[in-house]
Amino acid sequence: MAQVISVEKTPAKPVLTKNQKKQTEKRPPLFRKMNYILMGVGLLTLVIGYILLYAPGSPDPAQFDETIFDTRRLVVAPIFMTAGLIIEIFAIMWHPRHKKEDTISE
Repeated sequence: MAQVISVEKTPAKPVLTKNQKKQTEKRPPLFRKMNYILMGVGLLTLVIGYILLYAPGSPDPAQFDETIFDTRRLVVAPIFMTAGLIIEIFAIMWHPRHKKEDTISE
């Protein structure tokens, strides 16, 4: 019978393409702390808008209820909801500027 001798070899380092090298590089996080704070403010503004929009139904469906045309429901709530959406878009798109530090070696 033949004896099988196994020799363990260390695996060769894989050759990475340019795309794979770019994927393995460390990148800064997509959203920063300020982005998340702005997202929270926008979400809170949207929730306030929806709460202002809510009103209980009429106790008697056969009778007309004037609360449908309340200023809070027709003006204030949509303003809050639109502002919340604008804040959310701004929070997603906002990216801080980094100052370029000029280092002079003497």
